[in-house]
Amino acid sequence: MPIPVNHTKPVRTTAKLHAFNQIQQWIIDGTLQPDEKINDIELAQALGVSRTPIRESLQLLESQGFVTMQPGRATQVTTVEKEDIHNLLPPLAVLQALAAELATPNMDEATLQLLEEKNKEFADAIYAKQYIIALNFDEEFHKIIVDRANNSYIISMVEMLQAHVRRLFYYESNILREHSIVQHAEIIRLFREKDTQKLTEVMRSNWIYSIEGY
Repeated sequence: MPIPVNHTKPVRTTAKLHAFNQIQQWIIDGTLQPDEKINDIELAQALGVSRTPIRESLQLLESQGFVTMQPGRATQVTTVEKEDIHNLLPPLAVLQALAAELATPNMDEATLQLLEEKNKEFADAIYAKQYIIALNFDEEFHKIIVDRANNSYIISMVEMLQAHVRRLFYYESNILREHSIVQHAEIIRLFREKDTQKLTEVMRSNWIYSIEGY
């Protein structure tokens, strides 16, 4: 199991959170392959932490469906199932729509301008066919909205579901489409008009239509 040694080591974070974030990212981007057995000693050495935060982070990753742990035997990365997109996107769409509704009263002009900037960066990346970069901007766009909902439960569930969607994106090499740029602009307009009913419809559509790309 080759573990990268040149990864970014963030400061001011717990060892468990650092281990969780890095291992999850390695699973998402394929550094740790599906069905690959994980060696907690190697991970601890690579991340510069003890085995305890590694084990704790692996337990959390198991609860989220990224690894399976068999006591006394092995810990393995879960497989990637393309069909899971049909189980992931509908609940994610509902949560994103709810977040948009809750965020509406908290949307000021500065935040709306930030959303416009993110959508422009998203559009530029799509036109340049830089789809991984576009995916990052798309996630940043939606994270701004979810954060404005001020609901820690929604934030937590969205982060978990979105991580699985991101993993499918990496493995299936899906292409983000220009239609999302238009939908993002529509979402911003509806925030300005405070039309929550139409806003939640467009937000759900923005996620559900992505199933067609899979």
